[in-house]
Amino acid sequence: MESIKVTKPHAIFIPYPAQGHVTPMMQLAKLFHSRGFHITFVNTEFNHRRLLRSKGVNSLKGLDDFRFETIPDGLPPSDKDATQDIPALCDSVSKNCLNPLIDLIVKLNSTPDIPKLSLIISDGIMSFAVQAGEILGIPEVQFWTASACGFMGYIHYRELIKRGLIPLKDESCFSNGYLDTPIDWIPGMRNIRLKDLPSFIRTTDRNDIMLNFLGEQAQNCLKASAIIFNTFDELEQEVLDAIVAKFPRIYTIGPLPLLSKQHPENELKSMSSSLWKEDSSCLDWLDERSPNSVVYINFGSITVMTEQNLIEFAWGLANSNHPFVWIIRPDVVMGDSVTIPEEFLEITKDRGVLASWCPQDKVLSHPSVGGFLTHAGWNSTTESICAGVPVICWPFFAEQQTNCRYACTIWDIGMEIDKDVKREDIQELVKEMMEGDKGKDTRQKALYWKAKAEEATMKGGSSYKNFDTLIKEVCHLKV
Repeated sequence: MESIKVTKPHAIFIPYPAQGHVTPMMQLAKLFHSRGFHITFVNTEFNHRRLLRSKGVNSLKGLDDFRFETIPDGLPPSDKDATQDIPALCDSVSKNCLNPLIDLIVKLNSTPDIPKLSLIISDGIMSFAVQAGEILGIPEVQFWTASACGFMGYIHYRELIKRGLIPLKDESCFSNGYLDTPIDWIPGMRNIRLKDLPSFIRTTDRNDIMLNFLGEQAQNCLKASAIIFNTFDELEQEVLDAIVAKFPRIYTIGPLPLLSKQHPENELKSMSSSLWKEDSSCLDWLDERSPNSVVYINFGSITVMTEQNLIEFAWGLANSNHPFVWIIRPDVVMGDSVTIPEEFLEITKDRGVLASWCPQDKVLSHPSVGGFLTHAGWNSTTESICAGVPVICWPFFAEQQTNCRYACTIWDIGMEIDKDVKREDIQELVKEMMEGDKGKDTRQKALYWKAKAEEATMKGGSSYKNFDTLIKEVCHLKV
């Protein structure tokens, strides 16, 4: 028995330390576990503490063959229950995490009751793990947790700089129409303007941390043994074909929530990756509502807005007269605590539910939910496709702008809100989505893509087969 345990393949998973990255990485780790892998899942110390607060002290005990470890992120200690400052975090992990990861792997490899490490799977923006793999002679695979179209945008940052398109010449470029410049030379990307590319191009500073970090990390992905994408072939076919022309070893195995249903993991079911305490009471409330009648609003784990933005969203929802479930994180208003107008609460008390976090996949797949007002993050986009729910997009940063453009013009499952939120626009878009002809069309298209996603992840589908191939091939990877 002991020898079987010690000869199992052993993979270590290293997500970027933010909710939108930890969630798909945990889904992927569970899938590998279902195929007989011993798993070590590595959170930062900061996020490990958040998970314990959110889920309870026993939540990360794991199993004998699914264990949790931590490395420091290099930032000053903090017990804040919020997403860390992203530029500071990116800068810190790239400079401070390599040696702690190497030390952890050496420790794991000298622990007698677990198998020697045979594979490193790290987030596509944690490329110090590629270095660790090279140093220790362990194959390294990158998991790009965002969209393939977002990836294609990032790997062209260098070319955008070379062509003099970015950084922006001065502040006037933000408002004078410059960002509408068509970009028609990126392979596999159609109808793209400068402003549809991942948002870190929107800087006048050539030394901007995020511009350089993301551009470099995407390029570093191309040095790994392989890249995994949480997408499916039909959804991003043109972009994927263009990526394969540059880098042939890619595996499209998404959407992961649907693929996971094909590989049930009973003993891991309760193991969640939510950094916030989830409130499930809105599901009982949804049970009382008519099919497709409720708008679900959630801007993810990182988006922040001004107090005025929040007030405009509130009154737009109130004036639309549609029932809603609105997730409002405690840290969603920039530098402020959240204050919801009393009058809004009074007017909407019988048709609105506010919560600080919820199990989003369950809410989106509830029959009462008919539209999703979202920041267009990749997990939210794929979860809405899995549920067949159309989207109203208010992208905040990173490749959310790219996802929004694809959702609204290529996949036809959404509508876009102007960055400068006005209550009249929210009211109009919600009414159009829930009652109008455009809303009917986007709902039909969302259901079409849901069927395609299910097809891809079922036995014999492209993502299912790609996952099989991935497991076979990673077991034989050599550095």
